Amino acid sequence: MITLRTGNSSGSITNVAGIEVGHFTDARRPTGCTVVLVRGGAVAGVDVRGAAPGTRETDLLDPCNVVSTVHAILLAGGSAWGLDAAGGVMRWLESKGIGLDVGSALVPIVPAAVLFDLLVGDAHIRPDAQAGYKACEAASREHPEEGNVGAGTGAAVGKMFGMPCAMKGGIGTASVTLDGVTVGALIACNALGDVVDPDTGALIAGARSADGTGLRDTRRSLLRGEPPLPILAGTNTTIGVIATDAPLTKAQAKRLALMGHDGLARCINPAHTLSDGDTLFALGTGLAGKSPGMIVLGVMAAEAVAQATVRAVRNAQSLIAGDLNLPGAADFPPR
Repeated sequence: MITLRTGNSSGSITNVAGIEVGHFTDARRPTGCTVVLVRGGAVAGVDVRGAAPGTRETDLLDPCNVVSTVHAILLAGGSAWGLDAAGGVMRWLESKGIGLDVGSALVPIVPAAVLFDLLVGDAHIRPDAQAGYKACEAASREHPEEGNVGAGTGAAVGKMFGMPCAMKGGIGTASVTLDGVTVGALIACNALGDVVDPDTGALIAGARSADGTGLRDTRRSLLRGEPPLPILAGTNTTIGVIATDAPLTKAQAKRLALMGHDGLARCINPAHTLSDGDTLFALGTGLAGKSPGMIVLGVMAAEAVAQATVRAVRNAQSLIAGDLNLPGAADFPPR
C-alpha cells in the first residue's frame, strides 16, 4: 500500500527515520537557513540541474570519490554569502561529537546549497555561521514549519517579467510511504518560473499580469513571443533535500537525486533555466532495512518533491519589503 502524506505531522521529510530539520529565520530582514540533520550519518548524493548553482561540498558526493557519509545538509538564503552558515552547522555537530574521525579531530561533513534572495530587503543581512548553529539548535523530528521560514523566508517565484510582477515563494515538505519504506522531500522554492499543480496543471503562483490582478502564465506568454526581462544569472534557484530510510549506495543516492528533479519539472515552468541553480541532495539512512528498488524509490522521490514544492508556495504568506509587494498564493486561487 502506498500513502502520500502532506499537510500534517506525518507528511514530512522528518517522517524518514533518522532525519531532523531545523530553521533559522532572521527577523532583521526576510532571509534564513534550514538544516537537515542526520546524527547517525547518511549516504548522500547530489544532482545539480540549474546553470547557476551556489553549492558547497558537492564534488565530495560524486560516487567516484572517497567519503560516502554526510552528517547534515544546509539550505540557505543569502546567495553565496549564505554558504557561511555551513560553518556553524559544523561547529554544532562537532560540539555533539558528530563527524568523520580523522584521528586528530572529528570533521562533520556538511554539503550545502544557497538561493538568491538579496533583492528582498537589506542585502547586507544574510545567513552566517551563527545562523547555521541556531538552525541546528532548533532541529527536531517534528513536522517543520512551512512557507516564510528558514531558507524559504526571502524566496520569490514568477520573476520572468521582473520582481514587481513576482509572488512569494517559500519552503515546503511532503513524504510518501510504501510497505514500510518512506521517501520525504524538503524544498525551498525560489524559482524564476511559475508553480503549477502537477495533477491539474492549474497555476498556483507565478508571474502576475501587468496590472497585478491575475496570473500571467509565463509558459504561454513566452510562447506567444512576449520577451522576458533581462535576468541576471543565479538570481533564482530551487534547492532541496530528498531523504529515504531505504539503504542506498552513493551511486544510488545520486540517481535518486536525479530522478527527484522530475518532481521539479512537473510543477515549475520553466525549470532548470540559465538563471536558476536548481540543486537536489539525496540521503539514505538505511534504517528501514529494505528497499522497493530504485525505480520505485525514484517515483516516490519525484512525487514527494513535487508535493513539497507545491506546499512551499501554498504555505507562503504575502510579504511587503520596502517597495516590493510579493502576494502569497492564497491571494491568487488556482485556476
